[in-house]
Amino acid sequence: MAFTDSHAHLGDARFAEDREAVLARARDAGLERILAIAEASQPDDCRQTLALAENNDFVWAAVGIHPHEARHATEELLAQQEARVRSPRVVAWGEIGLDYHYDHSPRDVQQAVFCRQLQCARGARLPVIIHCREAWEDCLRILSQEWARAGLGGVLHCFSGTPQVARRALDWGFLISFAGNVTFPRAENLRQAARSVPIASLLVETDSPYLAPQAVRGKRNEPAYVVEVAGELARLHQLTRDEMGRRTGENFLRLFARARAPAKREPWPSSPR
Repeated sequence: MAFTDSHAHLGDARFAEDREAVLARARDAGLERILAIAEASQPDDCRQTLALAENNDFVWAAVGIHPHEARHATEELLAQQEARVRSPRVVAWGEIGLDYHYDHSPRDVQQAVFCRQLQCARGARLPVIIHCREAWEDCLRILSQEWARAGLGGVLHCFSGTPQVARRALDWGFLISFAGNVTFPRAENLRQAARSVPIASLLVETDSPYLAPQAVRGKRNEPAYVVEVAGELARLHQLTRDEMGRRTGENFLRLFARARAPAKREPWPSSPR
């Protein structure tokens, strides 16, 4: 067995009591890689996530300002982020994007911070992890203007769009990642979208501690449960679960080139003062 969880919030406080046990269960479930998402605007989450990537060979990191937190973005915070992504243990800039469901940050601020981070990611030569909820028109417009020609690709994480949205993103070099909600009984729209994505463009994720798959719904989600997501996508594409795990792992490595290199034990670059 070989699975990759392409999106987990391991720095979340809900893992504070048993984080090492969570990683052990992930190993036992056959996970070879976890991409841990660091929220740049939350110092404790960010430090915890980056430490996990530094100290665990199978954990990698992405750093970004989530659209919920866009109102907290400053040039100082972005400069700190640019220092962090120089580490070989950071393989992506994210998660970034737009969220019009909750509007925790004003939409114009979300858009401005999204554009600014895409510019930073281009400068760092890193792929991006995109969060989009109920904002596809603006998200695709901004990606078309700021990212489509960058040639760096990225991930539409926890995909919630249509097959048409997926096809447009595929043209720009994106992979499409599905989370535990693709297993929910009423999620036929997501399953339709998942069927439309070529296997070579698929990723699986947990988005843990959120969105536990149907088999464990109601529990705190964790990376070990990514096998449930892989199993559902395997069913949709008529593969075995292990084959889907292997194929999505290959897709991950193809996009995140830094994750092919041996783990390096180097201190994190200092943030500018």
